[in-house]
Amino acid sequence: MILDCAIIGGGPAGLNAALVLGRARRKVVLIDSSSPRNAVTHESHGFITRDGVKPGDFRDSAHEDIRKYPSVLFNNTKVSHVEQDHNHHFRLTTEDGNCYYSRKIILATGLKEELPAVNRISEFYGKSLFSCPYCDGWELRDLPLVLIAESKAAYDKAKIVSNWSGQLTVCTNGRDVLSEEEKNTLNRKGIQVKESPLTALEGEAGQLQKVTFEDGTEAACKGGFVIPKVEQASSFGEELGLERTENGGIKTDHMGRTSVKHVYAAGDTSQAIAQLIVAAAEGSKAAIGVNHDLTLEDFD
Repeated sequence: MILDCAIIGGGPAGLNAALVLGRARRKVVLIDSSSPRNAVTHESHGFITRDGVKPGDFRDSAHEDIRKYPSVLFNNTKVSHVEQDHNHHFRLTTEDGNCYYSRKIILATGLKEELPAVNRISEFYGKSLFSCPYCDGWELRDLPLVLIAESKAAYDKAKIVSNWSGQLTVCTNGRDVLSEEEKNTLNRKGIQVKESPLTALEGEAGQLQKVTFEDGTEAACKGGFVIPKVEQASSFGEELGLERTENGGIKTDHMGRTSVKHVYAAGDTSQAIAQLIVAAAEGSKAAIGVNHDLTLEDFD
């Protein structure tokens, strides 16, 4: 059987794409390895009607919604290889030994993160140290915070985080990422800048209490934010020759179409704003694009 669409990745983008295509009566497989980037997070915020939802509960509810549409198949595994044949159909091989043939594919594999190499940082990430202030800033409002930032994005991120707390220390971990003008501006706003390398994060039960520096100083805090390095979670975009944006995302049009015909991308894969509601909307747009293109192909 040749499917209408294979969706790789079961985050909010892939799930919403499956829902829309199921409702469009399309034969779909959703392949997901159940390793979401937000697995470390206890709650997700900023999604109207679902504010504060636990990521696991969100996925369970989404699966329940999608299972109402019998044309959608699920496979809890990982895609190991994707190739396109002479008929422009895609052959997807999975780690559990299955093969799927599909007319279209949606890449919704998201991104993977690399945290700065700081002692104990993973103990606090997702509990009191986060990457997205729009997702978790409210819970940290008016608390003394740190921002661990090793890239040139430090200045802009510091300005954004200061909306939630004026008690902010920017930690560059020994990196020269702020100009003198930027440091002076931050200092005038009451934001401290520490360029000495970090030696450790300290706290209990995932709750950050202070950070220590190589120069012997320390900064008390009750949480904070970090700018991790991010890259594509899968290599399929590269293998299929998809055009990238300047920031490394997969370039798409307004309907999720990539530079390669029949291949679509949605969610963090295209490096949209990293929020559940945005990723879900991206999945919906890509699904509508897939159904639109399939309809035109079949109508002609």
